[in-house]
Amino acid sequence: MYFHLIVVPLTQIYIILYRMEKQNVVISHDLEKCLSEAIARCPHDRLFVLTDTTTVQLCWPIVQAYECLSGAQVITIGSTDDNKTLESLCHVWESLQQGRATRHSLLVNLGGGMVTDLGGFAASTFKRGIPYINIPTTLLSMVDASVGGKTGINFGGFKNEIGVFNSPSTVILDTRFLATLDYPNIASGYAEMLKHGLISDVEKWSELVNFDIKQPDTSVLGDMVGKSVAVKERVVTIDPTEKGLRKVLNLGHTIGHALESLAMEENRTVLHGYAVAWGLVAELYLSCMLTGFPTDKMRQTVSFIKAYYGTFDFTCDHYEHLYELMKHDKKNVGDTINFALLGGIGDIRLDMHATKEQIFEALDFLREG
Repeated sequence: MYFHLIVVPLTQIYIILYRMEKQNVVISHDLEKCLSEAIARCPHDRLFVLTDTTTVQLCWPIVQAYECLSGAQVITIGSTDDNKTLESLCHVWESLQQGRATRHSLLVNLGGGMVTDLGGFAASTFKRGIPYINIPTTLLSMVDASVGGKTGINFGGFKNEIGVFNSPSTVILDTRFLATLDYPNIASGYAEMLKHGLISDVEKWSELVNFDIKQPDTSVLGDMVGKSVAVKERVVTIDPTEKGLRKVLNLGHTIGHALESLAMEENRTVLHGYAVAWGLVAELYLSCMLTGFPTDKMRQTVSFIKAYYGTFDFTCDHYEHLYELMKHDKKNVGDTINFALLGGIGDIRLDMHATKEQIFEALDFLREG
């Protein structure tokens, strides 16, 4: 199957952002005003705010005095992806129940991708569904997790194994929260931006692989966030439930999720974006092998990833287990592993298959290339 993503020129970025706002993805320069308007669009009897142990300290103080949050009940869960669990989900459900939430209540998710994923799932299932608003506070959640309507939790050792598609009432993107992040969390979100550049056009890709994420210019980064979200939003608008084109957003994730699951099993959890970056290395190698992706662009992308993300420590003894983990990828049909690959930057190839030997060769390249 062959798709080519038509990209709107950067000169039309303001048109894109306007269209995104009509779909309730808001690029905010006045968080209190935007949040007040978003809450007003959701008449409610009780208001709840979900945070984790990090965002309740770093981000909740920024918004807690807002009049629109007066009387809100704060629910806090543990931070990091280790807490994206059924136990945390039950805690949120129980807190909503004890707070006398009804089908007319509203949940605001204030946090990174773990909070927006789990909070969105909690809202989607409590009382058969209550509305929710996402305020992503990490770069990863701004450009990926909070936008697009995917919700869920990890289960049985697998990433996002349980969940539903259900879009938030509003997503508010405010780059002031980037100032609360350390380098690893900036890098983690940037990996998804790099993926967006690869599936869009050479100009975006080139800007991304020539940007210094260790000493970022925050004003430039904020502009790049808007462009990155616009890429994802165009794809999701065409294919909201991942029947076709939206599969391209899984570039780097088939192998990346397997690496992430392996790290979780071995109690050496890695940030999601790092696993995606390493997955991009292996899947761009497969793209060169199977669909003719240009070797020079693959090498430039791989050099960028190795410079900023280092390497994932694993051996050939892990290959069989990683292969089995890939069989659990949600794009698969039966035991056939489906990849989203590229014939070139912006040249999308979906439902691509690789032999076990080719996948192992890509893992060799990831370890040694």
